[in-house]
Amino acid sequence: MKTFRTRPSVLCVFSVAMVLLFAAAANAQNYPSRPIRIIALSSPGSGPDIVGRLIGTKFTEAWGQQVIVDTRPAATGIVGSEIAARAAPDGHTLLIVTSQAVIVSVMYDKLTYDLERDFAPISLIATTPFILAVNPSVPAHSVKELIALAKSKPGMRYGSGGSGSPPHLCAEIFRGMTGIEALHVPYKGVTPAMVDTVSGQVQFLFSVIPAVLPTVKSGRLRALGISSPTRSALVPDIPTIAETVPGYEFLGWYSLFAPAKTPRPILAKLNGELTKMLDTPQFRERFSALGAEPRSSSQKELATWLREQRQKMRKAVKDSGARAD
Repeated sequence: MKTFRTRPSVLCVFSVAMVLLFAAAANAQNYPSRPIRIIALSSPGSGPDIVGRLIGTKFTEAWGQQVIVDTRPAATGIVGSEIAARAAPDGHTLLIVTSQAVIVSVMYDKLTYDLERDFAPISLIATTPFILAVNPSVPAHSVKELIALAKSKPGMRYGSGGSGSPPHLCAEIFRGMTGIEALHVPYKGVTPAMVDTVSGQVQFLFSVIPAVLPTVKSGRLRALGISSPTRSALVPDIPTIAETVPGYEFLGWYSLFAPAKTPRPILAKLNGELTKMLDTPQFRERFSALGAEPRSSSQKELATWLREQRQKMRKAVKDSGARAD
């Protein structure tokens, strides 16, 4: 009868693996051991900054460690992403990745980081749809009528907060799917774009809900559709663009990532706490004020989401001819 012996090298590898596994679990149990920094790739008071502060407050309540939101708007967030990619992979530096960060990642060549390679997904946080609104003088009261009008009278103009911004690509995907011709007029921010849409200098624009809704309610702009695949609880009376243009969808979004090689138990702990807080009425109310809807995910779901969004934005940037300002 043969006797099977386990090679010492196999036992050694197994032992090392078990030691590392137990060490990772112990680190997660003691995590966080010092203040957490959340890098937001935008200016103070912006959506990512507010979102970072909201979730940071809950992390502090849960774990007793201070959370600092570090706003890094320089170079369209590239500098902040580089800092996060180089940070120690121990869960004490996190990064809020948004739709804008993905657009930047496909618009700029030779970045020193890669969103998929250099970061570990934790969870989605929220999504935010865009409203398609027109100047009231435009003789279109539905998405269908706007498409017909644009095809019968080429030369319509639409505004956005800048070349390659989410509202710009939102409009470009709409234009590509409907076959209409419309001239893009980029502005330095959504406010001047909205001012010129109200005055009639441009005929329509796409905008996040909080920025445009007061103007719609006052009658200075007319909302025709929303860019989410289903009607939003935030504005339930506004039909989706997809009801007229099947398959159309464009969402802004917020998510949380950590540097690559962050231990899985720490990622799981962050995901669990984030999922729990996003399911509370308090958070739903706070996000509604931002025009966003809480949306948690598994780590795997976020990795898939990021990959699909990068493919979608890469095509939109190419088709639109958008260039970095």
